[in-house]
Amino acid sequence: MNTNAFALRHIGPRADDQNKMLTTIGADSLDQLIYETIPDDIRLKKGLDLDEPMTEHEYLLHIHELSKKNKAYKTYIGLGYHPNILPAVIQRNILENPGWYTAYTPYQAEIAQGRLEALLNYQTMVIDLTGMEIANASLLDESTAAAEAMSLLFAVRERDQKKAGVNKFFVSENILPQTLSLLQTRSNPIGIELVVGAEEDFDFSDAFFGAILQYPGKDGQITDIKSFISKANDNRIKVAVAADILSLVKLEAPGKFGADVVLGTTQRFGIPMGYGGPHAAYFATKEAYKRDLPGRIIGVTKDANGNRALRMALQTREQHIKRDKATSNICTAQVLLAVMASMYAVYHGPKGLTHIANKVHNKTAMLAGALEKLGYKQVNSSYFDTLQIKTKAKKIKKVATEKKVNLYYPDSKTVTISINETTSIRDINYLISVFAKAANKKTIKISSIESSNNIEEKIQRQSEFLTSDIFNTHHSETELMRYIKLLERKDLSLNHSMISLGSCTMKLNAAAEMLPLSIFKWANIHPFVPAKQAKGYLTVIKELEDQLTEITGFAATSLQPNSGAQGEFAGLMVIKAYHESRNDHHRNICLIPSSAHGTNPASAVMAGMKVVVTKSTAEGNIDVDDLREKAELHKDNLSCLMVTYPSTHGVYESAIKEITQLIHDNGGQVYMDGANMNAQVGLTNPGNIGADVCHLNLHKTFAIPHGGGGPGVGPICVAKQLVPFLPGNPVVKTGGKNAITAISAAPFGSALACLISYGYIKMLGAEGLTESTRIAILNANYIKQRLQGNFDTLYSGERGRAAHEMIVDCRPFKANGIEVSDIAKRLMDYGFHAPTVSFPVAGTLMIEPTESESKAEIDRFCDAMISIKKEIDSVSKDDNNNVLKNAPHTLDMITADEWIFPYSRETAAFPLDYVRENKFWPSVRRVDDAYGDRNLICSCTPIEAYMEA
Repeated sequence: MNTNAFALRHIGPRADDQNKMLTTIGADSLDQLIYETIPDDIRLKKGLDLDEPMTEHEYLLHIHELSKKNKAYKTYIGLGYHPNILPAVIQRNILENPGWYTAYTPYQAEIAQGRLEALLNYQTMVIDLTGMEIANASLLDESTAAAEAMSLLFAVRERDQKKAGVNKFFVSENILPQTLSLLQTRSNPIGIELVVGAEEDFDFSDAFFGAILQYPGKDGQITDIKSFISKANDNRIKVAVAADILSLVKLEAPGKFGADVVLGTTQRFGIPMGYGGPHAAYFATKEAYKRDLPGRIIGVTKDANGNRALRMALQTREQHIKRDKATSNICTAQVLLAVMASMYAVYHGPKGLTHIANKVHNKTAMLAGALEKLGYKQVNSSYFDTLQIKTKAKKIKKVATEKKVNLYYPDSKTVTISINETTSIRDINYLISVFAKAANKKTIKISSIESSNNIEEKIQRQSEFLTSDIFNTHHSETELMRYIKLLERKDLSLNHSMISLGSCTMKLNAAAEMLPLSIFKWANIHPFVPAKQAKGYLTVIKELEDQLTEITGFAATSLQPNSGAQGEFAGLMVIKAYHESRNDHHRNICLIPSSAHGTNPASAVMAGMKVVVTKSTAEGNIDVDDLREKAELHKDNLSCLMVTYPSTHGVYESAIKEITQLIHDNGGQVYMDGANMNAQVGLTNPGNIGADVCHLNLHKTFAIPHGGGGPGVGPICVAKQLVPFLPGNPVVKTGGKNAITAISAAPFGSALACLISYGYIKMLGAEGLTESTRIAILNANYIKQRLQGNFDTLYSGERGRAAHEMIVDCRPFKANGIEVSDIAKRLMDYGFHAPTVSFPVAGTLMIEPTESESKAEIDRFCDAMISIKKEIDSVSKDDNNNVLKNAPHTLDMITADEWIFPYSRETAAFPLDYVRENKFWPSVRRVDDAYGDRNLICSCTPIEAYMEA
């Protein structure tokens, strides 16, 4: 046995276990199972053309060598990305800790109270610094957040504005270039007209519904947003402000001036630049707009005992409820990064943040004074950390490059310099020497930093921030380490047990894949550095794109979309651009099966398409006759079909090639949702099936961890005819020949996280990837067989097999008074996170074990499910005081002096023997969702105020 082989470590069942599992499901071999599962006409005829697999040791040597190709120059480019200091206590205990990075989205609140508390801290931090009333739990990046702000302000226009068709949106010319590009991408499909101009020239016409300002501007100048917002409010124009979060320590909160939305990135709060991401954007608004607030909101509620508990509030999976009526397709967050940013604020507190902000500003001012003494003209009259120098940029650039310093050169006569948390006095003197050499003058030496204030008085910060105890307590490393551990213990993650979520593919996130994230020359590269300084990254990006292109059977890949939902939108926008290039501007009909993910119709509407839903058969497949009828009916205007394969019902539909051909015959393109790609890799692929574009969830199939609900990466892979339209970036050349405008802020999206998938593919190789798919199918079918007789599988393939996941029907248990949610909560007592609840079919569980889970772990899960079925059989509809309805059972309940339940404490807490070995205790009883929505509290409000609510 080659114990160095990564596949051996990644794949759970051993060879002997595989044979036992095959016997259980009635298959002579794994080959026979695959034959009975996947339609033969879509099987690949040859293996994947990938490099030979590396061992973990070989890969780590390889990635270290590649990192040396990245040049970590001193970087003062700014534009929303800044070097910073990640406290080691946060790096070690969160970023590098599987207890935090392997957790799933906190839909099961009772076993996610730690993550939820960290996110509540994050929201409180954002609300305090922005002066707004409500904040969400993060968005994907600053530019995406700006686009969401524009969409929100468009949605909440006053009635007469909607009636009059008011559709103009003012964009300050001082906006970040990547944000302007994304606003262009998102505005046109939904009928918004952008008007870019100088703030001082804006006429506040009633033709405008909204405006967005950058605070400070991209060139560092802080404009008078107070007066602008006041005039806008007087003219019923709503204003969004994109604000640098560290600057808000010294600048007055935009909410105090009447802003409607404040947004930005928290990257400065200890998050590595990582060549563009992942980073947590923040988004705050007025409570009046809470129903239109995109993404997740963490709220305070109470549990069954009336104790304080946290949960996701209001719009949890809004897209799956509202579908094409949803206000956004965002169904994720950047949880791991938001948690890190919140802990940065907890660790430093208001005094520490003030110290950091003052240091940055004072050093900027000292640099400005020195450069002026050298004869340079610094034109920003009010600034925080960025200077704008009017000079011959070419001359400065030559010297700066020689001295390994990155500045920003917006035009031939301008240089901007953005100072950051890591900048030392030595660095300031080095910068001065660069400009002195360019001017052929003797340099000026600064020996100490003096206090300074170059911020206009009327916008200086007066309001307090971070006054809650949580931001004024854990300032020693010991205290923060223990606080992080306290929260970690409240969360069930993959380091405790299997998380068998259908559609979510919670597989192993191997340590060897994760280690490179902490390597300095991967973590600390600005996304807009010259290509020569990012050769390591560009090598990884090119090779990963080629790997994914090969795996999907397509012609090219873009890594830019930084979530699955963004990948959907990107794929549709590429299709839209393709049709328009052929003068088919009228093609706007998007066919979507009724079983599709809820983000699909939301993305289609965002792309300016009209959704037409097609039926499913009783077997859960696409109704081909209904699809044909609708495709032919709309053939003149058909844009595309959105399809998931295997289906959302966990079945390989044998008619898939007929379906894709039908769309092509009627002038459309086929978009394939890659959520279930873990059932395709190496065995079939989207290109072979007949799709034209697919997005891939790298946080599912390709091993990027879910991070408690993010980061995610959702690249798109496209057929030859769509390659010219892959998304570009306004700062760094990327994308196709006729690239659509940006989908995310950074040219290659969350590039740092892409290292994980690169390593996953490098270490598994073609054979390991294919075997992973085969074992994922084996594990799912083993569960299906083991649960047979206790739980009915709702859909199966033509030969009775499941794909990599299956849906089990829990609706019959209503006869015993048991809902699917009761089963989900009871599983917590057995030490398991519930499978996906009531999606895509209400009253069901969708189970996906992945290839990483061993037979022993799968057996424990099946034993738990079978035990729960026995418990269901023992209760009646009229009996609400039973072990299922009271689940989960907390340690407080079990150790209480009084026991008021008709079953034993042992039955409640230790229903099977294995639970005793590694008991996980939910920290709260079942949460009250409705109470939390009626009494919406989204910050660290004092407990007294909560109790009064």
